[in-house]
Amino acid sequence: MNILILGSGGREHAFTLKLTESKKVNTIFVAPGNAGTHKIATNLNINPTDFNAVKDAVLKNDIKMVVVGPEAPLVEGVHDFFLADAALKNIPVIGPKKDGALLEGSKDFSKQFMQKHGVPTAKYQSFTKENLTDGFAFLETLEPPYVLKADGLAAGKGVLILNSLAEAKTELEEMVANNKFGEASTTVVIEEFLKGIELSVFVLTDGKNYKILPSAKDYKRIGEGDAGLNTGGMGAISPVPFADDAFLNKVEELVVKPTIKGLQKDGIDYRGFIFIGLMNDNGNPSVVEYNVRMGDPETEVVLPRIESDLFELFDGVANQNLDTKSFSVTPKTATTVMLVSGGYPEAYEKNKEITGFDNVTDSIVYHAGTKLENDTVLTNGGRVMAITSFGNTIEEALEKSYNSIEKISFEKMNFRKDIGFDLV
Repeated sequence: MNILILGSGGREHAFTLKLTESKKVNTIFVAPGNAGTHKIATNLNINPTDFNAVKDAVLKNDIKMVVVGPEAPLVEGVHDFFLADAALKNIPVIGPKKDGALLEGSKDFSKQFMQKHGVPTAKYQSFTKENLTDGFAFLETLEPPYVLKADGLAAGKGVLILNSLAEAKTELEEMVANNKFGEASTTVVIEEFLKGIELSVFVLTDGKNYKILPSAKDYKRIGEGDAGLNTGGMGAISPVPFADDAFLNKVEELVVKPTIKGLQKDGIDYRGFIFIGLMNDNGNPSVVEYNVRMGDPETEVVLPRIESDLFELFDGVANQNLDTKSFSVTPKTATTVMLVSGGYPEAYEKNKEITGFDNVTDSIVYHAGTKLENDTVLTNGGRVMAITSFGNTIEEALEKSYNSIEKISFEKMNFRKDIGFDLV
């Protein structure tokens, strides 16, 4: 079977590499892909949200399954586009339709969903410029810090955590009245600040059955000790030591089951990944957010730990018989460290030659923001590569990742030297 993967990051390289292990997969196409996917698959120079171009590629290359990496094509309705097209409707798409993608596409929708179906989450209210003064009043009932979330997709920058009430009021007005995040912040969710340690649990579902994938913790801030600006993620670890069986059983009973049942009750036929961002508050899970795709860089530690055939799991999602598919995970720890361009997450330069990654033997090198030009691999984004390693302990895996990084270089390369600092 030929498969198309939409996306260009480390997550999509990880999907591609995992799917090459399946005997049932013939050719993998990646749109647009990167220098890493180019080596093991066929890259197509297509924007994942250009659905007509995606359709042409699917028909031309006899593609029989589409796996969606990032959230934008899902929120914009790529799955619905396939179902509405006579030539595409029988080709399964791994990823929810537009109605399910609202779990990520609208913070207000996802909070309403959690409240309606009894999923534990922080108390909240939503506001627009029409009821801005009510928003100010609600802020006054909360203790600092204050959490403001743009309702729509804002490229990961739409969540503000503010320490002063005056600042929170100013930012709320900026968001709803002055379009700080454009359309995304015409509605803003204000919620109570959750204390605890954050982690992620990933679920793959066919709409009825589900598999709980390994837990992971990512490191969002650019600087050591979790200082500085937020990024797309600077590294990740799986499994999370404090997410023991007792905690994960609570997650399944209090979060996963009500989420899957809630989708069914609401008539949402959800087929794909649910990424559940959680807070562990003294052993009790509370949902921070839903995402409707796998995380990046979490995918680069979660997928390598899955021993089962990923294609078989996707086939189970497509045919709604995921419960019949075997699923096993290695007990080993996986760590990943992200190499980023100097200046990221602010202004950075591209087109820097990357050397040494072919000499890495103890780690998996997942390409993210890379491109191939005349047999030379160049940087092509803020996050450039994810270096993933296995170990019996976090320390052992991290040591391999950092030793591998010493072999790789590009101008102004930057990375965090303390991934996992709070877990060891």
